[in-house]
Amino acid sequence: MNAVTPIPILQPQPHSGSRVVLRSSRPLGWQGFGAELVNVSAGLHRIPAFKFHRVGVHVGAPVKARCLCNERRYSRIQAHGDADVIPAGLDGQWSDEAACTIFSVWISEAFAQRTVEQLALKSSDAQLRPQFQLRDPRFQYLAWALRAELEADEASDPLYAESLCTAMVVRLIGGAPTLDNKRRTLAPKTAARVIEFIETNLDQRLTLSELAALAELSVPHFKVLFRETLGMPVHQYVVQRRVERARTLLLQGKLNASQIALDTGFAHQSHMAHWMGRILGVTPRELIRSSANAGNIVELDSSHSRRIATSR
Repeated sequence: MNAVTPIPILQPQPHSGSRVVLRSSRPLGWQGFGAELVNVSAGLHRIPAFKFHRVGVHVGAPVKARCLCNERRYSRIQAHGDADVIPAGLDGQWSDEAACTIFSVWISEAFAQRTVEQLALKSSDAQLRPQFQLRDPRFQYLAWALRAELEADEASDPLYAESLCTAMVVRLIGGAPTLDNKRRTLAPKTAARVIEFIETNLDQRLTLSELAALAELSVPHFKVLFRETLGMPVHQYVVQRRVERARTLLLQGKLNASQIALDTGFAHQSHMAHWMGRILGVTPRELIRSSANAGNIVELDSSHSRRIATSR
């Protein structure tokens, strides 16, 4: 975190700025956290204390800004990627000299606390503390990945966004998991149990918490061990299995595409088509057409799928 210059505390000024939400995660099914892309006008913005943690990441050209929070006042040039971290229960005011865009993330106390408990950290060492003009390349990478999910025409499975937010919390509290004295892959029986659960519930909304609970692991450790065991992140494995099942059902020709999308856990038909295009390289219509000639039926390209997984 870059140093910022404290200046004497002054009395709060009247609110004069406006905020316009450009994108919101409300329709995406994220639980325990969320995000918005917000246009912020020049002027002063008074933000009340909330019951959830907030992270505001500056987007675009530098803007001179001042803030008053946690009984301290700061002045700085806010650059692209700079973040302010405001824990639950703190209010404050921000003054921007020019209009700007903010990628705003909120994280419920329960979501953050669950991550802290799973990391088995001392509560005194695992607090989300106020931070201003945080400049952390790894945190920025996670924030931009979550922003890409927010802005995507067809978002990934909510598991991916949940994984990103969990990693953001881990980064903010400085509690990245280590595996020095732990297994580096899932035990065979554990892996089988998790995979069977995924197969049985592909049409349902799956969460990292429930999958990690099946493995009797914390979410951070489960994510690492699952990837080492299956060769791809949890969210990518789930999407791949949904695509594979959708492919089978489409070729059987007993259900229409809309019903198959719902039965395989996709939000809607175009969501299914998006992921079939990414993983199989064909649309559902092209797949059905290819079934007329058995020699042309599209098979899942596992190497292509792995490239998609690692590109995340």
